[in-house]
Amino acid sequence: MTLLPALPTGTAPDRAGVAPPPGRHLLVLPDGVATDEVEVLAASRFPAARWERPPRIPSGRRSTGATRAPTVSATPGVLRVGRLSTLTGPYALEPARVAAWGLPTDSRVAWVVDCPRERQEGPRFGGDRDGLRRAFGAAGPVREELRVVQWLVAAARRLGGALRVDSGVVLEPDMDAALDLVVLTDRWVEPATVLAAARRVAPQARLDGAGAATGPGAGPDVPRPSPQETGAVLVARDQVGAGVADEAERRRLHAEADAFDAWMRAHPPAAEAFGLQVDLGVDGIVAVEVSAERDVPVVLAGLPWAQGEVVAYRVRWEAPDVEQLEAERPSLAHRVARGRAARVVRSVAREVHADVGGEIADQAGFLVDPVDL
Repeated sequence: MTLLPALPTGTAPDRAGVAPPPGRHLLVLPDGVATDEVEVLAASRFPAARWERPPRIPSGRRSTGATRAPTVSATPGVLRVGRLSTLTGPYALEPARVAAWGLPTDSRVAWVVDCPRERQEGPRFGGDRDGLRRAFGAAGPVREELRVVQWLVAAARRLGGALRVDSGVVLEPDMDAALDLVVLTDRWVEPATVLAAARRVAPQARLDGAGAATGPGAGPDVPRPSPQETGAVLVARDQVGAGVADEAERRRLHAEADAFDAWMRAHPPAAEAFGLQVDLGVDGIVAVEVSAERDVPVVLAGLPWAQGEVVAYRVRWEAPDVEQLEAERPSLAHRVARGRAARVVRSVAREVHADVGGEIADQAGFLVDPVDL
């Protein structure tokens, strides 16, 4: 067991005799979450994330000998995540405080967030999957505060924690709500290779529309694209030999154009993007979409292979009822379908990663170890 300093209270006590730090958000986490896990998630979103003062958390083990070692007090760390924003902690949460604030019963530590209070009324559209509209009302956070709050929600979801915003509203992001994954790599592979990986999980997987396979790996049920579908441009006959007066030269140019067109039809270029689908029946569809990726997660930006072209193999779930995807508390039917689809999403991402390498990231841009899928 480790010893942590108690969370400081405000000046005005609440009904249970404890008060939150006034005007601050709290990232609340269960027992067992190491400080370096918080640091890694911060570095995954904020390029300049760094410790201004690393936390010092001495062991809570007591000496049984005749002499005792000098007691070293715990010191909260300060983790900078933005130009004006920091996290300070971890602080221990007392049971009375957990109950008074309506936090999850397994809450054990808290990080105090210092960030600008930047609010602005905006249009109300779409769902409220993360509960931000419920927490902030019509005037929600913007600019740096919005970036920090969105990261706090994503971190709480990843670590099984919660976010208590400065108004006192507690958000408990559902860990299962964000199941989409992406495999990021520097390797393009044939659509047939991705199809084979998906079929190791779901034999009913099929290429989507004109997503095409080229080369010897394409099976008889894999459609080949036309040159137009892959972006190849055939020679326009009305422009071949235009302005050439010599009849023999025009015939030669037409023959070259015919030969070029025949070669392009026999050897269409590989598709620059393609997709496939796994029909799950009443549970919706799992789609795999492959394309070049312009924006890689911050945590990958410094890797040598990410300096060139990066290819994204996105594995995502298309729910039967898309409105339920944005509901903070979706229906039981949605959650059951989501649980079954999640197993397919994770397994397909793992199989694709085995074939193409690279890294796997979740919807928040946090890296995922394949062994955890």
